[in-house]
Amino acid sequence: MTHISPEDLTALLRKGPIFLLDVREPDEHADYNIGGTLIPLTDILLQYQQIPTDQTVIVYCKKGIRSQIAIQRLEEKFGFTNLVNLRGGIDAWRKIS
Repeated sequence: MTHISPEDLTALLRKGPIFLLDVREPDEHADYNIGGTLIPLTDILLQYQQIPTDQTVIVYCKKGIRSQIAIQRLEEKFGFTNLVNLRGGIDAWRKIS
């Protein structure tokens, strides 16, 4: 599994738009998010068609655990190879922004 640090994600976002996937619950997303598509972990296998396969997708959650689970499930079930986990999740992101 590939990971990206919050600092590297910040640099990547400055270069242009990227696909962000938030796997938290809707209430968590409403409280604070860094943009992107919301597909809660509980729905990830049902809504996987919304996730592009032709570009890098940064997957995030609160601490980086649910996003790792989501990536593992998507890779195993559907063969995704373009998913990157935000190390430390949105909590780590908030500390640097």
